Amino acid sequence: MAKENKTAQVNLRITPSLKQAADQAAADDQRSLTSLVEKLLTDYLREKGYLPQR
Repeated sequence: MAKENKTAQVNLRITPSLKQAADQAAADDQRSLTSLVEKLLTDYLREKGYLPQR
């Protein structure tokens, strides 16, 4: 898979408690929240067959 430029934007609303937990998880993993969300979504989509395995 060719490397893509990150130009697509997704906006979503979540509860403050979910945001706080996600911020903490990202910090614990030494990632930005955006990077954590992208990793989790990518892993999920690969697992479900929507994206190719590496």
